[in-house]
Amino acid sequence: MLGCRSTKRLKENESLVTKLTVNGIDDRFSEQAKSYVSLDIRPNSPFNLWVYNNFNKKGKKKLGEPPHLLDSSLVEASRKQIEGFLNIKGFLNAKVSSDIKIKDKKAEITYNTNAGTEFKFRNLTFDIPDSAVKAIYLANRETFTHIDSGARYDADSLSYEREKIHTLMKQNGYYDFVRQYVRPTVDTNFNKGVADVKLGIINPPNGGKHQVYTLANTIIRIQPSSNIILSEMVPDTMVVDSQYKFYDYSHFFKPKKITPYIFLKEGEQYDIDKAELTTQRFFDLNVFRNVNIDFRKLADSTNRLLGLIDIIPLKKKSNRIDGEFTFNSSITGVNLGLTYQNRNIFGGAELFEVKLRGGLQFDKNKTGNLADRLLSRDYQIGVSLTIPKLLLPFEIPSLGKNGVPRTRISTSFQTYKLTDTYLRKSLGTNITYEWVETKYKLHSLTPVNIQYSQGDISPILQKQLQDQGDAFFVATLRSQLISSSYYNYTLNLAKLNSLGNFIFFSGNAELGGNTAAMLANISKKEKDGSKVLFGVPYYQFAKAIADVRFYKFLGGEKQFIARINPGIGYAYGNGQTLPFDKQFFAGGSSGVRAWQARTLGPGNYNRASLPSDSARNNLRNLDQVGDIKFEGNLEYRFKLLDNFIGAKLKGAAFVDFGNIWQLRDNGLEGSTIKLNKLFQQTAIGTGFGLRFDVSFFVFRLDAGFKFKDPQFTGSDQYVVKYWFDKAGKKVIKDRYAFNNSPDKYSLTQIQFGVGLPF
Repeated sequence: MLGCRSTKRLKENESLVTKLTVNGIDDRFSEQAKSYVSLDIRPNSPFNLWVYNNFNKKGKKKLGEPPHLLDSSLVEASRKQIEGFLNIKGFLNAKVSSDIKIKDKKAEITYNTNAGTEFKFRNLTFDIPDSAVKAIYLANRETFTHIDSGARYDADSLSYEREKIHTLMKQNGYYDFVRQYVRPTVDTNFNKGVADVKLGIINPPNGGKHQVYTLANTIIRIQPSSNIILSEMVPDTMVVDSQYKFYDYSHFFKPKKITPYIFLKEGEQYDIDKAELTTQRFFDLNVFRNVNIDFRKLADSTNRLLGLIDIIPLKKKSNRIDGEFTFNSSITGVNLGLTYQNRNIFGGAELFEVKLRGGLQFDKNKTGNLADRLLSRDYQIGVSLTIPKLLLPFEIPSLGKNGVPRTRISTSFQTYKLTDTYLRKSLGTNITYEWVETKYKLHSLTPVNIQYSQGDISPILQKQLQDQGDAFFVATLRSQLISSSYYNYTLNLAKLNSLGNFIFFSGNAELGGNTAAMLANISKKEKDGSKVLFGVPYYQFAKAIADVRFYKFLGGEKQFIARINPGIGYAYGNGQTLPFDKQFFAGGSSGVRAWQARTLGPGNYNRASLPSDSARNNLRNLDQVGDIKFEGNLEYRFKLLDNFIGAKLKGAAFVDFGNIWQLRDNGLEGSTIKLNKLFQQTAIGTGFGLRFDVSFFVFRLDAGFKFKDPQFTGSDQYVVKYWFDKAGKKVIKDRYAFNNSPDKYSLTQIQFGVGLPF
């Protein structure tokens, strides 16, 4: 359907462009050359054209993309554009011709090129009368120049040289320097295929040399967030360090707390990089909507500049709502979150946040009203304060040049209840330090992370677990104390919204329980063979997890991503299991998407091995966790429509694989990792998705399809054979319902969420 380009709506003299070819161009430039062809005569996207033809009323353009029709004037204009492009790239004698073939109202356009001689740079000379400017340029040009003898002549290289010289001068005090002072002259000497370049940097029109400027004081004006200053408004004023004068019309800020992020110092030489760095750091504080930095020459003859910083703050208070909805054949879930933010609560760009989140899961197979079908409920409240500095008991050098360091103090409370089975209440607090090594290298250290969890197991489940001898679940679900420290390193977070080629990495290492163990040894108390602290068992464990992604730009708005997400945790000392909150689970909207979260694994584990329907019902969402995790994703992203009901519509096709495993035998059949059976224990899913990009948010809808399910054995793992086998699909569902009651089986999983999965 999508491969067919319909011509049914075309008039008698109209032809649809279905093919575009550019011949005779070096592979280095073929894609760029095609970009010089007018968009209106490039072949349509089959999907966009199909949407246009089938969902729009005749003569109206709302959805999809109208047919790209042959236009001889655009063909000729594009021919000239390709020829000009080749001239710029050093093929100064290039010739391009066009050819058009029409059949059945379908047109093929072919451009044939004769590139001719490739010109190269030969001699480079300089005409720079200002000796100081010449010395700076010659001392730095090797770090950026693209003009080298023997290199291909490229007019873009000359433009690049001009831009770099302009920036270099602005970095070295030349406030008045403009690009027009840089004047390269090229002698192409057509008979020899070489280009000689004379690079000139002229002096200012007044005939004098270029002037170097130094900085005087700086005036900072903070406007109201409305960007309206009324005549009756009186600003707060303050002078800091005898060089920064503040006029605060918002009455929100304490100047001394934001002064460290101003890199314009009195007496220093003007440097455009320091002005841009100040702008960036002010934006990084996340309390300003607009920052503008300008300079004014003082009236004296000392070549000094007065700095002028004009700032508009963001609204001090804001709210945000987000959520997700998941469902399959039996379980439906909804999560809703509300975030309240107060920026600059103490006048120093601090961020105070309150987050409320609630989640419900329903079992559609249960009878009765909606409340009777409730499977689980999860409520959370978190409060945090983020301060734009490192709060430490000792002084450290300022890290503001690389990025804004932060200290985050937070506390949270969560209650999670499985209906009639299990209730868990958790109270936690931590302190985290975040700092920036470079723009793309981020560090986070949490030296203190304490969490107390109270587990209440129903008498029915308690007896059931004891009768089965399931010490693993008893230890996992009991009340517990967790104290740990962890460190996280992230590479290229700032590139995630780009379409370039790059590698993203995030790694986290956590160590827990050692401090608690030392305190417990002093108290010398034991309970049921386990050491306790304050009457509660504690855990000793180590855990590491990584997220590695490879992003590949494929032109246009197309992108390919390969991701691996491994993790491992190991319990030692006081107990042989990881805390429940520290164990891994698989599936979900950003993992193996053909499975709902916590319904995959561990290993070859099949819940049919549990002794009864009651056990499966009581342990739902509790038994499918592991000490090891390995998930991988392959995803191809592409644009579908520029305008779909006010949003940009994008598509994705993906393959997901992975699972979780237990390191030790916990009594669940098939849950332990077996290296010789690793592929048999790996799940594979595939699917497609839609992304609705409305600028501030991306709403995501993914459909995942199970391809290989490790809970089955042999060839039965390849459930792909049931995709188009209606009878077979019914058989497997009926068999699963009988063996795994009350669980149901579905080959499809729908995932809905906000934001990209990774």
